Amino acid sequence: MGLYPNHSNKDTTIPFILTPISMKTRKENCHFIKELESKAEKDQRLTLEEANFLISLEDIYVFDLIASANYLRIKFKGNEISLCSILNAKSGLCAEDCIFCSQSVHYKTNITEYPLVSNEEMLTKAEEASAMGAHKFGIVTSGKTIKKGELEEICKVIRKIKEEGKIHRCASLGILGPSELLKLKEAGLEEYHHNLETARSHFPKVCTTRDYEDDVETVRNAKAIGLKTCCGGIFGLGESSEQRMELAFTLIELDVDSVPLNFLHPIKGTKAANFPLLKPLEILKIIAVYRFLLPTKSIKLAGGRESNLRDLQSMIFAAGANSTMLGNYLTTKGRDYKDDLQMIIDMGLKPVSNGKVLNAKT
Repeated sequence: MGLYPNHSNKDTTIPFILTPISMKTRKENCHFIKELESKAEKDQRLTLEEANFLISLEDIYVFDLIASANYLRIKFKGNEISLCSILNAKSGLCAEDCIFCSQSVHYKTNITEYPLVSNEEMLTKAEEASAMGAHKFGIVTSGKTIKKGELEEICKVIRKIKEEGKIHRCASLGILGPSELLKLKEAGLEEYHHNLETARSHFPKVCTTRDYEDDVETVRNAKAIGLKTCCGGIFGLGESSEQRMELAFTLIELDVDSVPLNFLHPIKGTKAANFPLLKPLEILKIIAVYRFLLPTKSIKLAGGRESNLRDLQSMIFAAGANSTMLGNYLTTKGRDYKDDLQMIIDMGLKPVSNGKVLNAKT
């Protein structure tokens, strides 16, 4: 008798979900996932071997990983989702040659280029971010670093935002030294964002105009003076699964506070223009494994969420993320912020800003 005893004309092939592996192997692997969940629950660091095991699992295990990652998110972060919004305060004309970046002078990408925006515009955007429900506002500038005069103007803006006391203050201004970061902190900056982009071993294929160690040192400098650090990378740049874990372990060693996970949204004109989008299940697996590896940290879904995940965007929270972005990105559009707030609420979660639970009409 086949799988369909009353319908002999049906295809009696064993369902695909059982064909790649034996049930014994599946049970063993699921048991090991639970063992690693228990280890992460105690905030015990997974080994690199264990991390590579998780990231190499087939798609059949993605929802097992999600179940564990969701448990870990709830344990360490509860059901509150924090939201951030950014301003591209200085656009284009960047001398770096990062293969994914639409703001590089090495590529023709048809973006709008402009110098540092006025203090008034930065303050207006901070107010808009707060009104949307963002907990954090980030001032972002293009280029390897910023000029002294630009730093002074941004410090003025940060002081004013601090006085108003409505929103967490973050900035992403490139490679900075201790003295520059200290000026920002003294002005009222709370957090510094600086992505590593990818694993050290893969970085030469992503950027050839700066040294990876300069990026690492910037994060170290920010931590050393007492700033919170927001540091992650971009996936889908041709890196291997092992290199994704290599990046994670660098972030563990740096003890960063927040980990933004970006997924390549290919921009016409860049070297990565024809790179394929990552599959949604692959993205959810990456998020889940990062929650295993960084159980107590804030894990944020940033660029590429809409284009890569499509109808599975809401699953990022079940996969372990406790934060995402509202509004537009640097040179690409985001969704209506109300749609994102509603998505969070529909998942039974609480979008929170400054201790206040938000609704979709905020």
